[in-house]
Amino acid sequence: MSDAALRAVLKTQLADLQAQGLYKRERQIETPQGAVIRVAGREVINFCANNYLGLANNPEVVAAAHEGLKKFGYGLSSVRFICGTQTLHRDLEGEIAKFHGKDDTILYTSCFDANGGLFETILGEQDAVISDALNHASIIDGIRLCKAKRFRYQHADLADLERCLKEAEGCRLKLIATDSVFSMDGDLAPLPAICDLAERFGAAVMIDECHGTGHLGAGGRGAAEALGCLDRIDIITSTLGKTLGGSAGGFTTGPQEVVDFLRQRSRPYLFSNALTPSLAYASKTAIDLIHRSGDLRARLQENTKQLRGDLERAGFQVKPGQSPILPVMIGDAALAAKMADALLERGIYVIGFSFPVVPQGQARIRIQVSAAHTREHIDRAAKAFTEVGRELGII
Repeated sequence: MSDAALRAVLKTQLADLQAQGLYKRERQIETPQGAVIRVAGREVINFCANNYLGLANNPEVVAAAHEGLKKFGYGLSSVRFICGTQTLHRDLEGEIAKFHGKDDTILYTSCFDANGGLFETILGEQDAVISDALNHASIIDGIRLCKAKRFRYQHADLADLERCLKEAEGCRLKLIATDSVFSMDGDLAPLPAICDLAERFGAAVMIDECHGTGHLGAGGRGAAEALGCLDRIDIITSTLGKTLGGSAGGFTTGPQEVVDFLRQRSRPYLFSNALTPSLAYASKTAIDLIHRSGDLRARLQENTKQLRGDLERAGFQVKPGQSPILPVMIGDAALAAKMADALLERGIYVIGFSFPVVPQGQARIRIQVSAAHTREHIDRAAKAFTEVGRELGII
């Protein structure tokens, strides 16, 4: 294919995305991340960040990043096993393992890489992986890379999971893989019941805690802690880039043998530069803050309860769930995008999500609540949603 032909094909496909209302445009933020940000010269309230406890620009985290930069430098120009491991990397891995009650932890440049480097490494042709139908793209892509037999069960459907486990009987290893918090729906996986089935069929359980780590559970250890089954989960992947300071980086934590083998064979780990020193140093401070953030978690729960109630009383369809993710269902992709634009005009920053991020016909506005939001922010958001919803005939 010539350059001209490639450009022509892509131009047509891009025009088609725009016609369907599926074209994604990136708004530019002119300030640090926070509950209030500046976009295109005006201040707006941000309701679409993964900044659940408001730590993305926390002074202690920022100071720690500066300290890490001063003590350990800007970057390492190396992968971990050559000359990219500093004492701070192992310190952080130890802190994460201790936080989750696991043997050890391995750091990645993102949780996408952690999931991408897990399944191919530990599963072979004799094994089986059983995946929730609504799992994150990183789990799906990671599973595609492995040679294990693949089974998919309907979202959170325990009977269908049991069917898959029965079909996988006879495999050497069986691994159930699920998000703990589903980022587009805001619901939690039925982890205790999943663990019951895993024990019954001799399977291991892996969860992605990206949208739970730091703010769910009494100690911020995620949905597994909130649901009382943290010690029953074998492998946890998660991120440093959401509640834990909002920067970048991911990890896998679990049994020593799993972590040791990932260090030997996991391709995203072996072939990616080490986390920058400032990021690793600040992440350790973020974990310390999580230990002290019971009041922030309580405030987040109260903010979430208030906004959900306001929206439901106004007549919006909000998917049920226990997380600070509130999916306001719109249906039509173009209408969701139009609503997001109208809300921005009223000072509320949200994004419309549509296919392929969510299924066709299930476009939505995904609200993400933060402990940094004040009661005034919550009230303004509810008022703006109600006004726009009525104008567009949604309520």
